[in-house]
Amino acid sequence: MTDFNHKHEKVLSGLGFLQDAASRSSQLTSGMVNILTSFEERLARLEKTILPVYHETKNLQQKQENIDKTLASLDHVIGYYSVSKEVEPVIKESPSSQGLDVFLHSLGRLQEAMHFFEKNNPQSVELENVMSLFETGKDNIISEFKEHLAKHSHIVPPITVLEALATDEEEINVNHFSADIKDNLMRIADWLITHNEDDFMNVYARFRANTVQKTLIGLRDHLRSSSVGAVSHQGVSPIAPMSGTSTLLAKSGVKSSYDTPSRKTSKKLQQMLERKANQMLLKASQTLESSTGLALGSRRSAADIIKEDAVEEQEIESFFTEFTALLRLLQSELRLMLGIIPLPHQKAVLSIILRDALEMICHDAESLSARARRSVARLEFGPVLLLFPALRHLVCLKGDCDKLLEGCDSSVRTRFYAMVNNLHTTCGKALEDFAESVRSESAAPLPRDGTVYEMTSNVVLFLGQLTDLSDTVGPLLAQDQSYSNALVHTQPWPKPQRNRALLGLYIKKVLVQLNLTLVTKSDAYSDSSLRYIFRLNNSHYLLGALQRSGLLDLLKVVEPECESIYREMINEQKRLYSQSWNKVLAPIWNSEDVPASVLLSGRLREKDKALIKEKFSTLNKEFEELSREQRGYSVPDVELRESLKRDNKEYILPKYQAFYDKYSNAQFSKHSEKYIKYSPAQISSVIDTFFDVAA
Repeated sequence: MTDFNHKHEKVLSGLGFLQDAASRSSQLTSGMVNILTSFEERLARLEKTILPVYHETKNLQQKQENIDKTLASLDHVIGYYSVSKEVEPVIKESPSSQGLDVFLHSLGRLQEAMHFFEKNNPQSVELENVMSLFETGKDNIISEFKEHLAKHSHIVPPITVLEALATDEEEINVNHFSADIKDNLMRIADWLITHNEDDFMNVYARFRANTVQKTLIGLRDHLRSSSVGAVSHQGVSPIAPMSGTSTLLAKSGVKSSYDTPSRKTSKKLQQMLERKANQMLLKASQTLESSTGLALGSRRSAADIIKEDAVEEQEIESFFTEFTALLRLLQSELRLMLGIIPLPHQKAVLSIILRDALEMICHDAESLSARARRSVARLEFGPVLLLFPALRHLVCLKGDCDKLLEGCDSSVRTRFYAMVNNLHTTCGKALEDFAESVRSESAAPLPRDGTVYEMTSNVVLFLGQLTDLSDTVGPLLAQDQSYSNALVHTQPWPKPQRNRALLGLYIKKVLVQLNLTLVTKSDAYSDSSLRYIFRLNNSHYLLGALQRSGLLDLLKVVEPECESIYREMINEQKRLYSQSWNKVLAPIWNSEDVPASVLLSGRLREKDKALIKEKFSTLNKEFEELSREQRGYSVPDVELRESLKRDNKEYILPKYQAFYDKYSNAQFSKHSEKYIKYSPAQISSVIDTFFDVAA
């Protein structure tokens, strides 16, 4: 019980402590509330006092900002009114005097002033002043553009062009503009484009067109002056190539190692010129004298070939060089205009640049074609042969030309392709005209000695020039449906082989016409032996010439048996020629003969003696006549000449030997030497004199 009371007292004591604590807390809370209430009342009174001051201060700040903005705007506007006066000294001078940066900045200030006055005061005098000064500045910057082009568009020297061509690069890398000038041109062009001024592109095109054309004219004059010097020293035929590298070096203005050069020519140029010397346009220097012993007559003098329609090698070579130079120059022009001319307008500008230069090249090509056509009309085919390398050159460069002309003006493209088509037409027609001239040839007289006909050698020379041109001649012939149809019936041809096959067909056509003409012409010989000698000479010469020139290989593409056909013709003509001995052998072959028994008995009747005398007399007469005639025949080929003599001996001597042995010891006359004039050895010696006028 005592413990309970003790705990009860402790609880009551704690409760009393808590009540006292609660009472004190309540008093503290009441005091704090009173303090806070008093603070709140004081804050309310402070807010009521300060807030009006705050609002007034904010209004004052806003007004200050408005005043500052107004002052700044006034300063800006006032600045527009003074722009003209400030930039006039810069604008009235050329951009180069003050610097392009300063000039363009001044133009920018004028443009801003223009926009301000147009918007705010379009009727003001200030607008007129600013606009007038802006136009002056624009004119000056355009003049600066022109001045840069005029001052720095240099003509490329001919030697530089030739050296660049010798490198086989796609363009002529000439630094027309320095980096600073190119940068100025680009910035001026950019400013003009931004301000919708695009006439500068026409200005650029005219200056560059003039430079390109003058470069080509300078190159042409250089090539012509070099060619005149070379020709005057050598007297070269218009269809014969220049001999030796030194001549071509002289033609190109490059001194040989034996000269003292004014400038050092690059090794690549030397190599290029040597290649050109080794790959001349024609192979006519391989003369017939060296291969057959033929004398083709006197060569034309220089005075004979200088005439209105003459086409010279130098002209063709100059055409090659000028056209290639134009192509490379235009590729350089495309690179040069980057950054100056906007990409969408570059091909239009290039059209203007190349138009006059291309017209010059086309005029030259048309002149060459026209003169070649007039020569063909006179049946002179030498000049037109020079056009084939020109056409091949254009065809080889056609891919580059197509790429370059893509996007150019249609009139420019049409002009170029018309030039190529003109050469195509001229060369194609010349081929057919030549074949027709072979068929209808009637002017040249027959050689009296039966040697190779002039037309035969001319045909071989003409066809020989085509052997390396199958890639050019093939497409020309393909335009004639008859050639294409002839190939369709044989086998499928890949393109390179197809061109060789087409050329082979043409060669076959010409040779067939030639053979027919030779047979027809030979019928005019009254002497049948001479007729067959003439045919034999021509057939043998043709076979040898076809083999030497490579024409036979082309012919075999479409006529594999052509060589055996010619050999059969030669053998047949030899056989026919051998019939010329029939008159000589007639007494030997005569069925009326002295019996062998009578000859052995030695008792010849008068009739027998007379028969033997008649045989020898007739044989002597015919042999002497035949010998006289055949010494006047000409067989220029040594191998053929000796083979004919050998064949004659093999054909005659055995028969004559038997006849001689049979009758030479017979007592048919007291003066038998009057009748037995020739022993077999003497017959052989006389045959050795055949085909030799001097004998």
